[in-house]
Amino acid sequence: MKKKYFISAILLSISLLSCKKETTQAAPPVMPYKVVEIGTSNTTLLAEYPATLEGITDIDIRAKVDGYIEKIYVQEGQEVKKGQLLFKLETQTATQEAGAAKAKVAAAQVEVNRLIPLVERKIISDVQLETAKANLASAKSTYQSIVARINYATIKSPVNGIVGTLPLRLGSYVSSQTVEPLTRISDVSTIYAYFSVNEKEQLDIMMNAQGKSFQEKINKMEAVNLVLSNGMQYEQKGKIETFSGQANAQTGSFNVRASFPNGNKLLRSGGSGTIQIPTDLENVIIIPQNASLELQDKRVALVVDKDNKVKAVPIEVRAIPGGKFFVVDSGLNINDKILIEGVGIVTEGTLIKPEVVDFKTIINPAKK
Repeated sequence: MKKKYFISAILLSISLLSCKKETTQAAPPVMPYKVVEIGTSNTTLLAEYPATLEGITDIDIRAKVDGYIEKIYVQEGQEVKKGQLLFKLETQTATQEAGAAKAKVAAAQVEVNRLIPLVERKIISDVQLETAKANLASAKSTYQSIVARINYATIKSPVNGIVGTLPLRLGSYVSSQTVEPLTRISDVSTIYAYFSVNEKEQLDIMMNAQGKSFQEKINKMEAVNLVLSNGMQYEQKGKIETFSGQANAQTGSFNVRASFPNGNKLLRSGGSGTIQIPTDLENVIIIPQNASLELQDKRVALVVDKDNKVKAVPIEVRAIPGGKFFVVDSGLNINDKILIEGVGIVTEGTLIKPEVVDFKTIINPAKK
């Protein structure tokens, strides 16, 4: 009997040891993952806004009188000077009218000259002379009006600039009521870039700018960049000059104007681009973008706690130009350890073996 109990005890011990061994084998191993201890650094953010480009002046050239286009002296895209001849309208009818009006002026003058001595000798009354003088003045006014019409038929550029499109051709009839202008002259020696910012962005820009008054802040703003529609950055820096006095009632945005020198006339009115406004930040938390992930509508980082377990922490970030790093506005603290390896694979609550990587090597990787 004792032998039977002894054998049973041995079998039970073997069974327990076997279960313990299986349990030990089933426990997942603690895997090593790279982590970085959060520090601070300095950086520059670039806020980007789509912009439309316009010259200092964009003047529609229109006919002041009726007539057919007789001559076009310029080509589209041609650079012109103030006072340079652009168009000439047909003036044959007006010239004939001017001749007849000039003859009437001469006749009226003869009549005045004839009456003056008669009035002096009191042969006729002053009324007749004054009437003749009035007729002379009327004839001169009519003649001058016709001459002005003829002069208006010669159309000159009011400013230095670039000729726009020429929608009308020789022989086209135009008048002061013609909807489409003959062309547009754009002074593009300086280009204005117009863009909009929302209320929050406007406050961020102004609160980060130096100066006490609003205008002083604008005057001390850093230069801005213009990225052209081909993706290349314009060689000249620009300057923000104005913010609209109030927000647009429909959009809630503020209109902003920046100016760029354009001595080589590369930029033209009607073009487009992207304005980049730099903001210098000091002693901020920076993390690699791939050290975070999006969960639904939130961005999270994986923080390693004191027990070496992973915890998902919501963070608020702003992208740094280049697409590699984020500035973290909230959610992380200095000396927090975050996962920079296995993000998207390691789940919350996982026990890991952290391998700490120097923060500086992450923010400023050595160039190979």
